[in-house]
Amino acid sequence: MKLLAIAAIAPLLLARPAAAADQPFDAGLMRLAEVLGSLHFLRNLCGEKGDAWRSLMERLLEAEKPDEERKARFVANFNRGYRSFEGTYTSCTASATEAIGRYTVEGESLARELATRYGN
Repeated sequence: MKLLAIAAIAPLLLARPAAAADQPFDAGLMRLAEVLGSLHFLRNLCGEKGDAWRSLMERLLEAEKPDEERKARFVANFNRGYRSFEGTYTSCTASATEAIGRYTVEGESLARELATRYGN
């Protein structure tokens, strides 16, 4: 399951010191937050009930220990991802399933790249 692949990367992100805003990896982390929000909506829409993707977002926030302004940016990106699909899909369709696949691959790739490039 791809969730496990993304979750396996989280400890590598945890190993590095908390990041300051506007670091070179911030854009990637913010995109990862958006991807997690998208997956949270889509996976629940298509039958996966639970908070697994929101929990991964919470783990990311715990790892980063952001100040309030940066935390607000993380949350805004997560919510943007969620809302972007909430306004598009009301039921699980082939297109929604395809989006799940694309976003899962993107999230896994982002997490791996961030951990490889910036993890300790």
